[in-house]
Parts: sequence; C-alpha cells; structure tokens
Amino acid sequence: MPHDHDLRTERLRLRAVGTADRDELRRHWSEPDVCRFLFDGVPPTARETDVLIEDSTRDFAAAGAGLWIARTTDGGPLIGTAGLRPLDDLGLEVYYSVAPEVWGKGYATEAAGAVVGHALGPLGLPFVLAEVDEANTASAAIVTRLGLVPYETVPGLLGPMTRYRRDAAPVTRTA
Repeated sequence: MPHDHDLRTERLRLRAVGTADRDELRRHWSEPDVCRFLFDGVPPTARETDVLIEDSTRDFAAAGAGLWIARTTDGGPLIGTAGLRPLDDLGLEVYYSVAPEVWGKGYATEAAGAVVGHALGPLGLPFVLAEVDEANTASAAIVTRLGLVPYETVPGLLGPMTRYRRDAAPVTRTA
C-alpha cells in the first residue's frame, strides 16, 4: 500500500524513513564511502540516527518533505537515501547517498531527481539548493545533471564546498 509521501521513478521507490529503518540506515551510513562526504567521514551514532529520523518524520508532517529511503521498485535491498534538509538559513538542499555496490548505475541521479522534482513541483518551492564538497566530483556531476548551477564557494570541514541552485520554472499565464 503506498504511503502519502512515496515517490516513484522508473526504477526506484522512495519511501519516507521511519523508526523501523534505523538499523539499516546505520549500516548504510557507516560505510566509509557513504559517510565520507555526507557526514564528513564520521558516521552518525545511534542517537544521531534517531534524531535524523525524528526530524524527517516531523518535516514530512509539517511540510511534505524529509528523508526518503530508496529501493528498486521490486522491493530489493536498500539502494540509498535522498532528501531535503535546511541549508543554513538559505532554503532546502537536496542530499543523497548511494550504496557503493550500485555506484555508476544512475540511481543517485534518479533518486535526487525525484526529490528535486517533488520540491519544485508539488511542494511549490521557488528553488532548491545543493552543497557539494569540492573533492566530490561525482556528486557535482549529479547536481549539474539535475539542472543546478554553481553560485558560491564556501569553506567546509573537508575543504571548499560549492553551493548550487536551481530555480523553479517561472509560471506563465495566458490571457
């Protein structure tokens, strides 16, 4: 049975994370290649994971967006995560993670694209942001494919970070 916040793509089903996902998220986020840029190399603790899930649940209830867990449409193993979260006080940023064993298959672009489409479509956000570590060239390529354009470089824990932005398409009205 679909949940209110499910997103679907050709190959993926994205479902709002819940407390039942805690252990699977911890395993995924503990992978060194997953947490390297997402958590600056330090996997979240059990309590931090709980807080991320609680924050996401609250954000979905309040605003219709948070963190989604991604699986293939046939319900296979966890592919990764994608979500929207505040970027400082600038707006919401798209962020994502993908299991290393499925890197290079386009899942990150597909999942993040569904989230960006949800943000700029049904949610009606005027824009969506992304912040990417300079060394994370794969992620920079993904956000660029999604139509986000760089606008600023800021310091980050692992070095410079580039901020990207994509505005919603302007609404044209006919007479």
